[in-house]
Amino acid sequence: MSTVIFYITENGLNLAKRLRRLYPEARIEKFNSNEVSDLWDKHKNLIFIMAAGIVVRTIAPLIKNKKTDPAVVVLDETGKYAISLLSGHIGGANDLAKDIAEFLKGEAVITTASDVNNLTAIDIWANENNLSIENMEIMPHVATRYINNGALRIYSEIEIALPDEFLRVNDPRFADVFVTNKKDIYLKNPQCSSAECSTGSCHVKEQLYLRPKNLIAGIGCNSNTSSDEMEDAVRTVLDENNLSFLAIHSIATIYIKGNEQGLKAFAEKYNLKINTFTADELNTVEGILKSDAVFKATGANAVSEPAALLASGASELLIPKHKRGNVTVAIAEQRLEQKGKLYIVGTGPGGIEHITPYAQKAIKNSDVIVGYGTYLDLIQELTEGKEVVSTGMTKEVDRCKKAVELATTGKTVAVISGGDPGIYAMAGLVFEILREEDQKIRRSEDEQITEEKTSVLPRFCASALDIEVIPGISALNACAARLGAPLMHDFAAISLSDRLTPWELIEKRLAAAASADFVTILYNPKSMGRPEHINNARAIFLKHRSTETPVGIVKGAMRENESIIITNLRDMLNYDIDMQTAVIIGNSRTFVFDKWMITPRGYENKYEF
Repeated sequence: MSTVIFYITENGLNLAKRLRRLYPEARIEKFNSNEVSDLWDKHKNLIFIMAAGIVVRTIAPLIKNKKTDPAVVVLDETGKYAISLLSGHIGGANDLAKDIAEFLKGEAVITTASDVNNLTAIDIWANENNLSIENMEIMPHVATRYINNGALRIYSEIEIALPDEFLRVNDPRFADVFVTNKKDIYLKNPQCSSAECSTGSCHVKEQLYLRPKNLIAGIGCNSNTSSDEMEDAVRTVLDENNLSFLAIHSIATIYIKGNEQGLKAFAEKYNLKINTFTADELNTVEGILKSDAVFKATGANAVSEPAALLASGASELLIPKHKRGNVTVAIAEQRLEQKGKLYIVGTGPGGIEHITPYAQKAIKNSDVIVGYGTYLDLIQELTEGKEVVSTGMTKEVDRCKKAVELATTGKTVAVISGGDPGIYAMAGLVFEILREEDQKIRRSEDEQITEEKTSVLPRFCASALDIEVIPGISALNACAARLGAPLMHDFAAISLSDRLTPWELIEKRLAAAASADFVTILYNPKSMGRPEHINNARAIFLKHRSTETPVGIVKGAMRENESIIITNLRDMLNYDIDMQTAVIIGNSRTFVFDKWMITPRGYENKYEF
């Protein structure tokens, strides 16, 4: 569990229970200073519902480092104020306080200077772009200069998108921040050497180093080499070549060394992934000097150099192999491409209270929101201040193509689906579009289209994006909940819309579900263009079910215009059914009790009631 909520009074406990709706996984504890101490290093978020003074005195001895300390937020018992007290940026306390305040309709108290001045926080930007901060101790000085100037000067040796208030400079001497894998940006620099700048007379004082994770360490080693020797070898090679250890992205080696204990311990110590390749794969790399000893032991012409090249995708090495004791190290530079992020988000029935906290966070973290206008209207609180792309009901393909197009530019995009995105919604369409575009690219490459023509083709392939499908409460869940428990046993979901599926095929599916005694939920049961489909569906079910079979008709589930009707197969057409309605037809054992529709699971045959 990542969140702990501490309280003192009954009012505090009641507020903590309310917060459980926002953080379902949260642990609620009555305040005890010893308990706080025990949980300090084990949880990401600590929320205190009490006076700030109590919290300050309790956590003061526990504070160690802004990189590792948990986020600490303090609330008053009424929930009027949510104070970000500790680890506002890296720990996420500012965002935590804002989320809590929004949920409780209170006010977030944020005191970090960048937020107060509406400027992008350096450490948050670095974290979002997977940049490690090397000399954290000078961060306060650089941040102060940034706040005073209203702008931050960046010298970057990689392609990276910058916020408006970050200004790119071409001379490192004039920068506040470096984005580089070089250990010393001035070493062998023709404009300025470290010796000349030792007093800081020719460059901006207190310059911050941010390290991109773009170095692949190719490693070959003898058996039973210790992790310390591995680390020493890598650090030595990097130091000798003016490269930062913090810029290592991952390790690459031959498959048979993937389980070498020393290598695994070294990788685990620094959370580095180990990429492994077979001898045949390593031998496909051309231009590598063959080692007879390595070939005899592994079947590969070499290990460290081809492994580094394969893992990085680079065409040449940044540092050729260096042998240090039992370890051989080669370094390649991985060209970082800024991946776009595409969330495919299910918003459930539509109300904010029925959208999962994770889905809400994804929408809030997105640069662009794409969706059907009606669904977007229901979540306006989450889309304020964002770029919104809204289209009509039959423009699903246009929406998804636009979302993918925007994401491939490096933006974070949320495609909104009512209900669950994987059930009659946007998830499948997004992946179909990605597959089709990927196949176009492959066909073009197979036909050997010239590089000039190929370069203008849309690069929609899935590997260029970070894609995440976020589930939501589907119509079948929402309607079943309103009716009671009609889906307790096997069920089928069938859409009566023949816009994308031939009616003949829909009829076969209806007949199969009816004859197999499935409880059946009908999506898109009736529209002005196809009023007869629900009649035909009922007729099919009447061939296999009694006229008294319970039927639930739910319109606008969990919305303001919600309508819930329980009737039977004989009378179901006497009620209003449209595109906003879902119809659940029970099986042969479904019954109505009081105001509920229930399909028994079979417990009565196993247990005594």
